Amino acid sequence: MTAHRFDPTILREYDIRGIVGKTLHPADARAIGRAFGTMVVRGGGKTVALGYDGRQSSPSLQEACVEGLRAAGVDVVRIGLCATPMLYFAVYELNADGGIMITGSHNPPDYNGFKMMMGKKPFYGADIQALGQLSAAGDVTTGAGGLAERSVLEAYAARVVRDARPGRKLKVVWDTGHGAVGVSIREVISRLPGEHTVLYEKVDGAFPAHHPDPTVEANLEDLKAEVRKQGADLGIAFDGDGDRIGAIDGQGRILWGDQLLAIWARDVLKERPGATIIADVKASQVLFDEIAAAGGTPLMYKTGHSLIKVKMAELGSPLAGEMSGHVFFADRWYGFDDALYAGVRLLNIVASSPRSLAEMRDALPQPVNTPELRFDCDEDRKFKVVDEVKARLQKAGATFSDVDGVRVSTPDGWWLLRASNTQAVLVARCEARDAAGLDRLKDAVKAALAASGVAMPDNPSAGH
Repeated sequence: MTAHRFDPTILREYDIRGIVGKTLHPADARAIGRAFGTMVVRGGGKTVALGYDGRQSSPSLQEACVEGLRAAGVDVVRIGLCATPMLYFAVYELNADGGIMITGSHNPPDYNGFKMMMGKKPFYGADIQALGQLSAAGDVTTGAGGLAERSVLEAYAARVVRDARPGRKLKVVWDTGHGAVGVSIREVISRLPGEHTVLYEKVDGAFPAHHPDPTVEANLEDLKAEVRKQGADLGIAFDGDGDRIGAIDGQGRILWGDQLLAIWARDVLKERPGATIIADVKASQVLFDEIAAAGGTPLMYKTGHSLIKVKMAELGSPLAGEMSGHVFFADRWYGFDDALYAGVRLLNIVASSPRSLAEMRDALPQPVNTPELRFDCDEDRKFKVVDEVKARLQKAGATFSDVDGVRVSTPDGWWLLRASNTQAVLVARCEARDAAGLDRLKDAVKAALAASGVAMPDNPSAGH
């Protein structure tokens, strides 16, 4: 095989992702299949499960990836159009040696990419760089792998609802946002009690209704409106490939990732007292306090779904989550992030409680905080800025955690500064008991950045 070099921008920390026709082409998909297949074969494996999302470029990238995998000597089992968690499930269900999901997740329609599993574990970081190096060197295996088609939809839906619990019947609105969850949503809700409405069920990679990212409030307006119109108990939304969840209470208010995790944590800890529950550094202090109050052991950890999955397995943690809406159940589930499964676990809690989801939300302490603030910083500078800020904090004797960037505790609350692993941006977030305290925390972030020659814009891009 001729050596193949990738555009270096597509080899990310947690996946491979690029702009179709610019930084990502079918030839790249073929080379990814060949190099990944080589790694499977050299690891003693033989079979790879392959799925793809609803983006317009996904079928052609899938065909090229299949060619590469088979040329490496791997047997490919195609499971077809699906959400990412169904591909993860297929690796377990089919006992495959690896899995590849072709997906652009929640990125704009002209993006696409690859999320991978090697065995039952995430494939990320150094693994992705090693794949790039094998391809660039042309150091790949040659073979003639087989090809099979296998639907896991029915088995997946049955497994998701196996953990549904009886309770009062709920009225639920689901917004799949024309994303890949549209493939499986009917199979799941048809097995659940209650009354269910689905918005934008048809899979359409142009995303004509709204962008499929439930962390951006504007994308939830239609869901809010339908929940209010129907007097529904709650609404649930998904990102484009179904591994991130958003939720709306019966009053049309958003529950962010850390608020949802607090609710799930209480439920899990009833049966798993003392268990470690993991959340990323962007989560509210309220969450960590709620986990401790419920008898759990809270652990603040790095942002990144692959990193958290590995840490969960290491500690035997039954539950973890991120502000971004990635939620990981190892309690009765496989430990991977599946928003549809997480939604069913949320319905369980609401259906078995005398309180509504809105009442559960209101029972949580309500600090004031910023969303995640993101601002541009050169790729070769972003980590250095964080290191400089950390050094000054150490010199000043400040109280902070450096598990991922710096999260600084003050009498007002806390502020966070970290470098994104996937973009040329710095990320900040602040949380305080009141508005005046929040202003002081934001001023502290600005001052910390200014000392490193970085100006924090008045209106940085925001997201949860």
